[in-house]
Amino acid sequence: MAMIGRSRERHRLDELISAAGRGHGGALVLRGEAGIGKSTLLEYAVRGAPGFRTIELSGSEFEKELPYAGLHQLCLPMLGHLDELPDRHRDALRVAFGMAEGAPEPFHIGLAALGLMTAAARTQPLLCLIDDAQWLDAASSAVLPFLARRLVADPIAMLVAVRPGPGAGVPAGLPVLTVGGLTDEQAKALLTARSPFPLDDQVRDRLVAEADGNPLALLELPRAGGFEPPGAAPVPDRIEHGFRARLAGLSAPARLLLTVASADPTGDSGLLWAAARHLDLDLGIAGAEASATGLADFGPRTRFCHPLARSAVYRAAPAGQRRAAHGALAAVTDPVMAPDRRAWHRAQAAAGPDDDLAADLERCASRAQSRGGVAAAAAFLERAAALSLNIEHRAERTLAAAEAHFEAGATDVAVKLLQTVPLNEVQHARADLVLGRVAFVRPNDGSGPVLMAQAARRLSATHPDQARDCYLEALEMSLVVGRGGGVLREVLAAAPVSSEPDLLTGLRTLVTDGSHAATPMLRTALHQGGDPLWEQRPALAAMVAVELWDLETHATIAAWLVKAGRESGSPRLLQLGLGQTAVDAVVSGDLGRAIAAAAEEAAVADASGAPPLIYHRLHLAAHRGHDAEFARLATPQVTNLHATAATLYNGLADYPAALAAARRATENNLFLTGAVLPELVEAAVRTHDHAAATEALASLTEHAEAAGAAAGRGIAAYARGLVTREEKHYQEAVELLAEGRLATYLGRAHLLYGEWLRREGRRRDGRRQLQTAYDLLSRAGADGFARRAANELRATGERVQPRTQSPHEQLSMQETAVARLVAGGATSLEIAGKLFISKRTVDAHLRSIFRKLGLTSRRQLRDHPGLHE
Repeated sequence: MAMIGRSRERHRLDELISAAGRGHGGALVLRGEAGIGKSTLLEYAVRGAPGFRTIELSGSEFEKELPYAGLHQLCLPMLGHLDELPDRHRDALRVAFGMAEGAPEPFHIGLAALGLMTAAARTQPLLCLIDDAQWLDAASSAVLPFLARRLVADPIAMLVAVRPGPGAGVPAGLPVLTVGGLTDEQAKALLTARSPFPLDDQVRDRLVAEADGNPLALLELPRAGGFEPPGAAPVPDRIEHGFRARLAGLSAPARLLLTVASADPTGDSGLLWAAARHLDLDLGIAGAEASATGLADFGPRTRFCHPLARSAVYRAAPAGQRRAAHGALAAVTDPVMAPDRRAWHRAQAAAGPDDDLAADLERCASRAQSRGGVAAAAAFLERAAALSLNIEHRAERTLAAAEAHFEAGATDVAVKLLQTVPLNEVQHARADLVLGRVAFVRPNDGSGPVLMAQAARRLSATHPDQARDCYLEALEMSLVVGRGGGVLREVLAAAPVSSEPDLLTGLRTLVTDGSHAATPMLRTALHQGGDPLWEQRPALAAMVAVELWDLETHATIAAWLVKAGRESGSPRLLQLGLGQTAVDAVVSGDLGRAIAAAAEEAAVADASGAPPLIYHRLHLAAHRGHDAEFARLATPQVTNLHATAATLYNGLADYPAALAAARRATENNLFLTGAVLPELVEAAVRTHDHAAATEALASLTEHAEAAGAAAGRGIAAYARGLVTREEKHYQEAVELLAEGRLATYLGRAHLLYGEWLRREGRRRDGRRQLQTAYDLLSRAGADGFARRAANELRATGERVQPRTQSPHEQLSMQETAVARLVAGGATSLEIAGKLFISKRTVDAHLRSIFRKLGLTSRRQLRDHPGLHE
């Protein structure tokens, strides 16, 4: 039957499917209230894609707690391609679906699912339909946008139908088509064509007014046997009322059968009939009577006529009947193949506390956690706590549930849970830690340090080591989420004084007594034998290494984090490692490596559903002199905001702005002072603030001498030259920095020396230094400082040859990453795995790279100057 109306919606679907058929895939979100016609549009898409293979997924309100249940439903028809995936991706998917033991890697699960889809689409275009996405489990919901954003180079069309409302957000970055109601004329035409009852004009007009353009309401309200005044209840509620009206007059066995069907989200008819037999139902009689309502089709797979019909049946059943249905389903569910689903049915069947069942649910939580289903683990633990008769067990499970909810991003739920049970002092400390972590991730909530310090005080008498660890946890957390500014000093001020020469004491000493006293303790903490600091506190370790100018250790930490992140499957470690790699590459002058690391970090964030890190991208933008990009990224909470702003403005020769930023950085931060002090000296000298320059130089000299590293001493030397205007200090800076790998700072040392020489009237000598500076800074991509060198060269009378545009300036961030990987010999499949995109997308990037760089082959790319891995 032809669809009435919806010309705009049909046109968008036709465009999407046509483009996918030509190899230009994409996704579209259909958003609208229940019954508005989203499912009908999905059916239209199937009819409009006759050459496509269709795979379907429907979210279930009663299966949201089972990790990857939705993704498993989507991938099930494509599992024949599982052996075509790389081993790591195949194993990740098998673990996620419970087909193998182990811990899955969340950002490899998405890539594995993408691999299945692209493999299935090689012989036939693919149409993926996801209905009721608001009811998908959290693990599947995190994978969905990852998949949808990576279809541009594959013959795959994805349609996602979702209801508006809490917890039903649209996957970020996807186009949305809002599905509205029918016009009055369209509604009348639909009633004329589809109503099972003859209607006179007055009844028809009343139905049209009451349905408010909702097609399902138009067809279901007459079945309800009467009407309500318009606006008396939301239209979906009135549709459910219509479905419930069909239950009137049914026998108890038929209603129980429908209740069992509504309680089983799998639609497995074998399971339904087994449960019915367990309840001693006469399948022939009860099944025929239930089928006659039209609410459900009891075929090879049990299907309700609409998700609202399933909800209506389940909610209409008395509590005892629902428990009986779940009890029967638990009894016939395989405890080996589906232990979690069985335990969940048992939990729903429970009428009161049951310690054995609570322990079973706790085991389910452990399995869910090992499979990456943190949200599912939280749900299992919350239900286990509610069923716990033992008070101590209830408190422990509630705490564990709150911690899991926090890890899953449900911070409000975590906070509410912690208010429900009495806790002892140690448990209160754990609760404070959770509340502190919640505060750290909430914008404009500054209570995190106070709560974590409170946790430490609760533990100080009985668990002193754990108490000190609470302070370190607060410091680490502030750095991981990029909110170290101000927090570091606040936490350390609350920490107790101790004679132990450990990391916490070293950090306190840095605040109270300065670098000379603190450096030996910090260096010892950083290199503590076979148990290096970065394996426990990676963010703190990286910051300590920078503070000590120990750049070799910083590079080691970055490499370890990347390796550990890849091996463990931890997105957090991998993101942190790639961010530190980008920072190391910036100061080393390897712009391509910095951009590639930043691109991979963004890909990991997108693949895992985590927010991307900002600090290294700010560092990169400041280094390149890209003030517009810097302004776009800057947020007040970012730890290195003011320090990197000072670098940016010095490069752009906006010295008053650089001085203001540098002052704010040194006032509010414990770390990064060593890195920002040379910026403060330079900006103060250029703005003729001699007192500020002298004071900053004294602090910088203390830092550099305490650390003893050539890099720090070299940078302090050129800062000293700015203040004293003595040539020997510039010469010392060039000599010391030439020993290391800090190409950017070496270039700046030559720039400052050349500027001083020109102002002293020594143009020829200055020209040599400035030309070296221009070459070094240009190659490093430090465009702001390179422009300063070019301007100084012109002032000496030298013509500045326009430099050849580097490939990094012609390519996007992701294209730069692809180009460097190809130049290093990686295959398209290897690149796809590293950047979490499909092989066809890699090949599409390559075509763009070849076009932009005027190349025709991978061999030419490998030989291209400026591209190397």
